Amino acid sequence: QVQLVESGGGLVQAGGSLRLSCAASGLTFSSYAMGWFRQAPGKEREFVAAISGSGRKTYYADSVKGRVTISRDNAKNTVYLQMNSLKPEDTAVYSCAAAPTWSGTYYYNENENRYTYWGQGTQVTVSS
Repeated sequence: QVQLVESGGGLVQAGGSLRLSCAASGLTFSSYAMGWFRQAPGKEREFVAAISGSGRKTYYADSVKGRVTISRDNAKNTVYLQMNSLKPEDTAVYSCAAAPTWSGTYYYNENENRYTYWGQGTQVTVSS
């Protein structure tokens, strides 16, 4: 079966960096667009970033643009989220997700209903 397993979360001070990883198995990884979402306590899940199956196209939420980079290594079936200049408001559980298609209408990639498979998430805590 399909598994998405996130890692790399932890506690970091404001201004610091973290690199999250999401290892996928049980699917043809390069055929799937991948996304990162986050959910803070008491808040709805929100989109962070997405990347096309080839890795050539990316899309970011305005709240993280310029601080976050999504990338993938299809040979390793892994997608990454490099987060820099972290802020306390970035504190959340970060989850990766796989979507069978990439939307050329970029903001459609924010829609979590487009994503078929989800990981369990990894906690990121940013202290002030």
